[in-house]
Amino acid sequence: MEYREFTAKNVDDAITEACEALLVTSDRLDYEVVTSGSSGFLGINAKPAVIKARIKEDKPEEKVEVKTEPKKEIKNEVKKENKKVSEEPKATKTSDINAGELTSKSDAFLKEVFDAMKMEVAVESKFNAEDNILDIELSGAEMGVLIGKRGQTLDSLQYLVSLVVNKDSADYIHVKVDTENYRERRKATLENLAKNISYKVRKSRQSVALEPMNPYERRIIHSALQGDRFVTTHSEGEEPFRRVVVTLKK
Repeated sequence: MEYREFTAKNVDDAITEACEALLVTSDRLDYEVVTSGSSGFLGINAKPAVIKARIKEDKPEEKVEVKTEPKKEIKNEVKKENKKVSEEPKATKTSDINAGELTSKSDAFLKEVFDAMKMEVAVESKFNAEDNILDIELSGAEMGVLIGKRGQTLDSLQYLVSLVVNKDSADYIHVKVDTENYRERRKATLENLAKNISYKVRKSRQSVALEPMNPYERRIIHSALQGDRFVTTHSEGEEPFRRVVVTLKK
């Protein structure tokens, strides 16, 4: 399958757009970041993020040829290989250093933000080097303020932190900012909403347009109804007013 180009405000949104268009989850997406984009100064000269994406191809099983050798020769080779391994210097792990740099950079930025807001917020950051994901958990007395309406403030913080940690990074770092398990609670709410809308569409036989949502939330609705036998989903409109429409299958 050939690569298709997707453009959005940032790389995470572009990935979500690709998942929506190709009807796959992000773990089944094969993509390359063409440009990570920039927000410009106060929105002036902002540049969108661009990725090329396609559905991952299933790798065929590789056939391994097993050669039979005399036992003595095999033992000798094993001894030589073990000796070679012991003589080689151990590789230096850079993931810990990178993790420390990333968490320090994001924590320092968030401290400045919360100091300006005059809020006391505890920040716990963990970097998963294998998946290139920076998880940030916030806690404090006024988390409702940080979540905002439908998580908009939390999403904005997540976007800003993503800009900070990816500014000088060779590989794109995914950022997830959460508090009081809001992301999981919101996901459960949206999945329940999707089921209710599906039932409503089946009963009324009329399409239903949901309220505008960000790409992450739209993807939850699409995924929740992807296997539904009676309805199908698609997105309509332009950001930030893009919404999911649920229609009856023909």
